[in-house]
Amino acid sequence: MGRNVVDRLLGISRGNKRAAALSLDICLCMATVIVAYYLRLGQWTWPAGVQWASIIAAPIIAIPIFIRCGLYRAIFRYSGSSALAAAAMAAMIYGIIYAAIFTLYSFATVPRTVGLIQPILLFLAIGGSRAFVRFWLGGAYDAIVNREARSRVLIYGAGTSGRQLAAALSGSSELKIIGFIDDNPALSGSILAGHKIYAGYDLPGLFAALKIDDVLLALPTLSRKRRNEIVERMRGTSVAVRTLPGLNDLAQGRVTVNDLRELDIEDLLGRDPVVPDATLLSKNIAGKTVLVTGAGGSIGSELCRQILWLNPASLLLADMNEYNLYAIHGELEHQRQIAKLETQIRPLLANVIDAARMESIMTTWVPDTVYHAAAYKHVPLVEHNPAQGVHNNVFGTITAARAAAQAGVSDFVLISTDKAVRPTNVMGASKRLAEMALQALAAEKPNTRFSMVRFGNVLGSSGSVVPLFREQIKRGGPVTLTHAEITRYFMTIPEAAQLVIQAGAMAVGGEVFVLDMGEPVKIIDLARKMIELSGSTVRDADNPDGEIEIETVGLRPGEKLYEELLIGNNPEPTSHKRIMKANEIFLPIGALQIGLDSLIRALNAHDAQMVRDNLKMLVSDYTPDSEMADWVMLERRKSPRAPIKAKYEGGLRKAS
Repeated sequence: MGRNVVDRLLGISRGNKRAAALSLDICLCMATVIVAYYLRLGQWTWPAGVQWASIIAAPIIAIPIFIRCGLYRAIFRYSGSSALAAAAMAAMIYGIIYAAIFTLYSFATVPRTVGLIQPILLFLAIGGSRAFVRFWLGGAYDAIVNREARSRVLIYGAGTSGRQLAAALSGSSELKIIGFIDDNPALSGSILAGHKIYAGYDLPGLFAALKIDDVLLALPTLSRKRRNEIVERMRGTSVAVRTLPGLNDLAQGRVTVNDLRELDIEDLLGRDPVVPDATLLSKNIAGKTVLVTGAGGSIGSELCRQILWLNPASLLLADMNEYNLYAIHGELEHQRQIAKLETQIRPLLANVIDAARMESIMTTWVPDTVYHAAAYKHVPLVEHNPAQGVHNNVFGTITAARAAAQAGVSDFVLISTDKAVRPTNVMGASKRLAEMALQALAAEKPNTRFSMVRFGNVLGSSGSVVPLFREQIKRGGPVTLTHAEITRYFMTIPEAAQLVIQAGAMAVGGEVFVLDMGEPVKIIDLARKMIELSGSTVRDADNPDGEIEIETVGLRPGEKLYEELLIGNNPEPTSHKRIMKANEIFLPIGALQIGLDSLIRALNAHDAQMVRDNLKMLVSDYTPDSEMADWVMLERRKSPRAPIKAKYEGGLRKAS
């Protein structure tokens, strides 16, 4: 009912609202005179004679002053200290005039003190009326009415971060802090910032007893292993888990309820970082010219971020996607200006299969180091478009590498993938063939150190299942996965980029570096964890009343149940504990060139089957696990079509 009244009042026209405020002030002017008589005489009396003049004079004097001071221009429900100051000024001017008339100049039946008491009462009445309107119409009323509708939260962590978070959220209209949780038994039962600290040994029971909706993790410095242990104890409780932003923001008092974010699965799957080797990080970057191809992609953009902080002389960003290039260039320029770095950043629209463009870039800047991240990486898409995948991943790599060698680039690092190991799909086979091409070039062109860095899935990348699952959970499900037994290796993008830089710095020429990805993760377990940490429950045979179902849709063309990182079983350790060196066989450049020429003829014939057959001959471990899925070939089989005349070009020895 109260809300309906408020809505009707807010719907009144602005002019009518001012008329109502004016009428109210006239009534208050006259009423405060009567109250002043009561306070002076000690009893209520009906005005007589000249006393009516003191009552009628009040609004006649006050209203013009109030209008002049702007009391009716302010929007009352948003009025603050400035409106109160205007009311005080108006009341003071009014009080001087009113007191001069009825206090300094004496009237027989009007006590002199009325001229002093009434202006004070009028100021309190005017200020009080404005404060009440602001309270009722400006949101405070709603805040009280809806207080019980706020989410009930516990803050996990009663340290400095927890205290600062509680202070930041003390006025929140969305969250109601019920208390703290802390694993220190000595703190159990204590009071912190007006809230009780609870022990953390029985979280499900505690959440049920206190009717908790959310848990906020105020543990920014805790190890991922310990955070995993805490989060595991919350699973299945239908409590949503959120976490803090960076510790620096918290320490500087910039935390608000909007800064709290859902607990990303990256926070749980990622490992505690290993302190990087500063020498390896800066060796190929500091003070040098660095080129990143595919600079707008997931890995390429993170490489650019980390390279910028290593202070290169120039950072060249090459990408064929205009928007991605624009976005990463803007971000890096902003960071460069904030940090006052002198690095020159150049965004270059370029397709790596365009030999003339790549040669132009390489010979103009002659970069010291090239990180080649440009590739088509989405397995099903490449499986349905195999010729484009091979053209970009194989011949794009060869084109960029050949241009680098001709320009005298010192180091060329290929970003590869675990799908290149015993591939079952065109994407993986094309990346393995790209590796083989660089291994062959390394043997023939020793002036450029060619190396490859192979790793698995990165969390949060454009092709990762994590963003897909998160979006499906927001929609209420179902969460779809291809197979109940499918497993994948995962690594965070920052860790992968940092290790790529360090691995490339260890290259002598022709190495295939393999990053330690940790333990593989079952995707169905990942899906369950993400659902439960969102505050929902999994609907399955054991829990038919759950909220979100996990649906198995079957493996897509080219997908494997599990991935591998090594073709052989004899990796060599390096100076870095998370970087290994694989010993992979490859074809010499002459034999490989013959096979590449045959592959080019298949591309020029636009025969997807022939492309795949050539891949099988070149990459001995490539074993397709599905029928041809090329969309164009399947469509053209339905009816005769005119021949395609466009030609592909490429080769290891061209322009040598």
